[in-house]
Amino acid sequence: MAVVAIAAARRLLAPARRRGFWSASWGPDPAASGPSAPTPAPDKKKKAPAGQHRLAAVMDAVNERKLPPELRGRGNAVRSEIDIVNVVEQRIWHSMEEGHFENLPGKGKPLNLNSNPHADPAEDTLYRILSRNGCAPEWVELNKEIRGMIAGWRSALRKAWANRSEDDGSNWNNDCRFLQEQIRKINDKVFRYNLIVPFGRQMFGLNWDKELDKLKLKQEQSTTLP
Repeated sequence: MAVVAIAAARRLLAPARRRGFWSASWGPDPAASGPSAPTPAPDKKKKAPAGQHRLAAVMDAVNERKLPPELRGRGNAVRSEIDIVNVVEQRIWHSMEEGHFENLPGKGKPLNLNSNPHADPAEDTLYRILSRNGCAPEWVELNKEIRGMIAGWRSALRKAWANRSEDDGSNWNNDCRFLQEQIRKINDKVFRYNLIVPFGRQMFGLNWDKELDKLKLKQEQSTTLP
């Protein structure tokens, strides 16, 4: 009887033991269920790689070498280009006081303007070849053509404005359509000119409303003057 009772007790306890094993193995950690310390937030500031520090140091060294010796090691003192220009001017005046510009080679002789030492050698050679053959760069010829077209267009606008009739506006309307078509052609040439011209020599195109306003303003000024 005792053996039978022990076996029956084991059969009754086996499911409870299995449930306890699985809950302990796969269930939540009892220690984690209670109050836990807050997880520190990840640091958002990432440290820059060492390569970036080396690159920045090299760039600083290069920029330092570009400065005049008087300003090297005092990068904070350089606030703008004016500070560098002031140093250059001081050098020039100091050299003039010491007479370094008195006996320069070629003193009293005309300057040789056949070549530009500041221009690109290839472009300088090309311009000299064109000059010897009586030609000019394309953008120079196009500039002359555009200026001539603009002068002729403004003259036609003044003529059409003077001949307009308040009673019959058909002639003025026809002139406006013709002049606006000419503006488009001129502005197309201006756009092409700006693509090939050296930097700093670009020009603006014509604007119909602005040209009319200029013409009306000139007429008002001419009528108000005694």
